[in-house]
Amino acid sequence: MFFTIKEVSEKTTLAPHVLRYYENEGLLPSIARSRNGIRQYSEDDLEWLGLICCLKNTGMSIKQIRNFVELSINGDGTLKQRCELLQNHKKNVESQIAEMHKHLQKVTCKIEYFTSRYEQFALTQDSEQPPA
Repeated sequence: MFFTIKEVSEKTTLAPHVLRYYENEGLLPSIARSRNGIRQYSEDDLEWLGLICCLKNTGMSIKQIRNFVELSINGDGTLKQRCELLQNHKKNVESQIAEMHKHLQKVTCKIEYFTSRYEQFALTQDSEQPPA
């Protein structure tokens, strides 16, 4: 079963120009074409797109993703390199998550601080109001 670029765009929420860009950048090197030159995406292509989006959304550069794709095309002889690339990426993502968690803790503390200050302020405003 094949999918058109429009169908893939709807399934993935990636705009058609993004899909064409990924193909031009070598991230989707094996997109089949009909006799009329219309792109025909396979289930495997959708799997690749899922991985590409995952890697991109977790901060991997297009250049690094292209390198991963090229390694994959070269077959099982590159399995170790691909594992190492993904392991390094995983470490980077974990580091980013840890950093973001620290920032989130700071934001949470500030919310608690300002909420407490606001509640105190509101109490003083209520006590200063003349009785009705």
